[in-house]
Amino acid sequence: MRDEFRADLHLVSQLLVDMAEGVRSAMRQATRALLTADRQAAETVVERDAEIDGLYRHVEERVSDLLARQAPVASDLRAMITALHVAADLERMGDLAEHVAKTALRRHPSPAVPAELRQIFTDMDSTADRMAGKIASVLAKPDADIAAELDRDDDAMDELHKGLFGVVLGDDWPYGVETAIDATLLGRYYERFADHAVNVGEHVFYLITGEQTPPTA
Repeated sequence: MRDEFRADLHLVSQLLVDMAEGVRSAMRQATRALLTADRQAAETVVERDAEIDGLYRHVEERVSDLLARQAPVASDLRAMITALHVAADLERMGDLAEHVAKTALRRHPSPAVPAELRQIFTDMDSTADRMAGKIASVLAKPDADIAAELDRDDDAMDELHKGLFGVVLGDDWPYGVETAIDATLLGRYYERFADHAVNVGEHVFYLITGEQTPPTA
């Protein structure tokens, strides 16, 4: 019974890794669609969001089944509760990538981001990609130090978000209200993507150490 339980728990962990890799790819493709008006990339992100949702439901079903059959305690129970929290954050990250892709589709065939904002969104994507990559890494091989790094990475995303507002709200903004609203919402999607990544890092950190919050640098 114990070996079977461990095998099932390993499967849950692999499902979470698959989710993390899925949301990483989704945001990467969504950003490409955003900056280059790549309709096919945007449509792929929208279509594949259902796959991420399916993985989320699979995690829920597996964990519920394990809770019912095994009645785990201590660290095993903590691992399963962590899995549910992590899956929920990853599912939301997938939704946020989908929101970016839908913005690109709405503005197609024109790029949804004006030239003045391209570098900011490129940097936001790089930060989001780095954070999603770390998530996949710590879920595959738990590491408290890497999990703690996600909170510091979020600081970089917050600075980019502030910079975006500085451009959009500047007196010389030439693109009108609609483009400003799109840019503001897009910035929020990336910022929230990073926030959910931080949540995952905190959940994994707690699983490894038993401490709620990673130490600040």
